[in-house]
Amino acid sequence: MVRAHLVAQITEALAKAQAAGDLPPLPKINITVEHPRQAEMGDYATNVALQLARPAKMPPQKIAELISRHLSIPDTQAIFPASAGRGPAFTAEVVGGFINFRLTPACLACAVEEIIRQDARWGTIDLGKGRKAQVEHGSANPTGYATIATGRNVVVGDTLANTLEAAGYQVHREWYINDAGSQVRIFGQSVFARYAQALGHDEPLPERGYLGDDVKEVGALIAAREGDRFLRMPKEQAAREIGQLGIDLVMERIKHTMARLNIRYDNFFSEKSLWTSGLGEQMLNLLRARGLVIEHDGALWFSEDGSPIRSGQGSLRSEEEYTETHDDEGKPLPVQAVLIRSPRVIPNPEERPTYFASDIPYAWNKVMIRGFNPAIYVWGEDHQGDVPRLYAAARALGLPEGAIRIVIYRFITLMSGGQEVRMGKRKGNALLIDDLLDEIGADAFRYIMLSRSIDTKFAFDLDVLKQQNDENPVYYIQYGHARICSIERKALEEGWETAAPADGLRYDHPSEQALIRKIMQLPEIVELVATTLQPHHYTTYAREVAGAFSKFYEDCRIKGSPPEVAYARLMLARATRLTLARTLRLMGMTAPDRM
Repeated sequence: MVRAHLVAQITEALAKAQAAGDLPPLPKINITVEHPRQAEMGDYATNVALQLARPAKMPPQKIAELISRHLSIPDTQAIFPASAGRGPAFTAEVVGGFINFRLTPACLACAVEEIIRQDARWGTIDLGKGRKAQVEHGSANPTGYATIATGRNVVVGDTLANTLEAAGYQVHREWYINDAGSQVRIFGQSVFARYAQALGHDEPLPERGYLGDDVKEVGALIAAREGDRFLRMPKEQAAREIGQLGIDLVMERIKHTMARLNIRYDNFFSEKSLWTSGLGEQMLNLLRARGLVIEHDGALWFSEDGSPIRSGQGSLRSEEEYTETHDDEGKPLPVQAVLIRSPRVIPNPEERPTYFASDIPYAWNKVMIRGFNPAIYVWGEDHQGDVPRLYAAARALGLPEGAIRIVIYRFITLMSGGQEVRMGKRKGNALLIDDLLDEIGADAFRYIMLSRSIDTKFAFDLDVLKQQNDENPVYYIQYGHARICSIERKALEEGWETAAPADGLRYDHPSEQALIRKIMQLPEIVELVATTLQPHHYTTYAREVAGAFSKFYEDCRIKGSPPEVAYARLMLARATRLTLARTLRLMGMTAPDRM
């Protein structure tokens, strides 16, 4: 709220300085206002004078002084309309070419009132202005239950969806079901083998089959529900039908797991539907008409610039194959990648399209048919190589620039007892999300997945997450919220909460002011996460708010203070509670009132 007003004031002052002839005509620049690293330099600062020094041919200090001379310092009511005017909102000072701004105590008091007035909507901004956005996340192959590799994906995606809603977008949440291709056939054969084994038949698993206990469980469930009817039909047909039943069971379990994580979806989109609907072939024809589809070695390739296919890599069997992407000097080459594999390599026509071939109609469906902009994909680091292909396809299709945004996250390592956790209870080579939820609960799980930048690979100690003390960061944050709830209950029971002072709230203690400055930042954090798509900022911010409250509560007594002081501090505690609760809920975590 405040930063937007400061940008407007600086823009107006710059225009006035030029109109008065104090500054020459200057190119338009992007005016930024940030928090100084050193608190003594104020609450906000702008480097606009440094940006204009070269085109103005003037020292930054002089430019800053001229701009500040034309600044109109608004009344607090200009920033917080619901609060009665109580004098200037901030002061301005020029230091070393920067213009530094410091909020007045009256402005800080109005901020507390505004937070309480907004209540559960505190932190909402209008960045999206009602535009449609989509976050597609999860989207693991439906060939087994959800593992911790998927865990970071879905928590990051859900938190981004929560953020975009708070930022003023209409948000659609989607899971893309990879129900086409050879992995589905192999999964069906694996489930059929486990189904037959559950009925007492010695049926071997297929080559490259799925070995996990979750597939064994799915096979046994089908045997219990369907009996031996699939043993009385041709094996290929049985494996195909059982495979679809297996996918349905796996997705049923995944949906249950997502519900445990407080994650909901608006749609589960079938990859197969892209081809049965004809959209896949339609997109191939569109690219053919533009000269971007080339036959090479019996396969159909996408060539971003229409040039002949360069020497390829792999055997044309891999889902990942495409030619080299950089020249000898490291410069990017036009993207070339297989769309439809050769029938000499893949006999079954339903299995010839690559993942990339499906990505193209899916992107078109998202942006051009359903109107999502941005359409955000959340992918694991193992899909890093797919990023340039999808962006190249978006350019080739003529999708609006920036409509497709891809978030790549690094995988994590979990530690327990000083050892890396490798084994799950029900799967031989991966730890299931459900296993971890049984150990530490959904809130701690989500916190793990959000606690570091998505481009950081890290190890997290599960033992710390089980502790109920300040060493556990989840406990520390949630306890801060519960502690304030307890304070408010006692205030109500014991009559601390008196009438509001006639002349408004007042905060003079440094710890009071430091806490207010911190909780005022929530809309800025929402904007930061919505624009950078980096949700770890919430965990950092929540810890800082909880820490600032602890310092305030240690330094500033509420009970026993003069009535107007006690009331003001109780309102500050309430505003802090609202800030912590909103931050926790943006992260998809609970805000307990008792612990």
